[in-house]
Amino acid sequence: MDWTALNLSLQLAVWTVVILLPVSVVMGRFLAFRQFRGKPLVEALVMLPLVLPPTVLGFYLLVTLGRNSPIGQWWHGVFDSQLVFSFQGLVVASILFNLPFAIQPAQRGFQAIPAELREAAACCGMSPWRSLWKVELPLAWPGVVTAMVLTFAHTLGEFGIVLMVGGSIPGETRTIAIAIYDRVQAFDTASAATMSAVLVAISLFTIAVTFALSARVGRRLG
Repeated sequence: MDWTALNLSLQLAVWTVVILLPVSVVMGRFLAFRQFRGKPLVEALVMLPLVLPPTVLGFYLLVTLGRNSPIGQWWHGVFDSQLVFSFQGLVVASILFNLPFAIQPAQRGFQAIPAELREAAACCGMSPWRSLWKVELPLAWPGVVTAMVLTFAHTLGEFGIVLMVGGSIPGETRTIAIAIYDRVQAFDTASAATMSAVLVAISLFTIAVTFALSARVGRRLG
């Protein structure tokens, strides 16, 4: 069992969730309540990583974040390191690749809020931020939690884009999914089976907790 790879995967998943949580709330709410020209295009861009092959997105990230790119040169000048083939590069790739999982469930959660409740909050003199905190978030909470759990579980199992952007550097970019692949390539099926079982158990537990929490909130709101 490669505990270093598992720990790296958990760190990557946690950082991705922490960064995407406010993004999912802001963008989910914006897309749920606002109507504007070009909205279908914005929603399509959000969903694009879901249908693109990971190698395609990984290639564009390599070009965009590489040493010779403006972003890569800026990063190297400030931090004296390269962004690709680093943990920081994995975080950037994971954020972009998980946008559909983070935003769409949150958007559906906000869309389920009756318009009358938001109008009543406005009539009571609540500011938009107070309405978000006191009225909208408690009702959209299952959607937001589902978004974060899907993001966490998807990050743990991501393989293609991690391999493209980070490679397989032990302790730096070798996640549990990459470690499983390496063990299979080395014909070490016992280690691969153990790591796969651990990954399945963590993902199953995480999703089960989400369903339990959603059911509890549903009963409370009902």
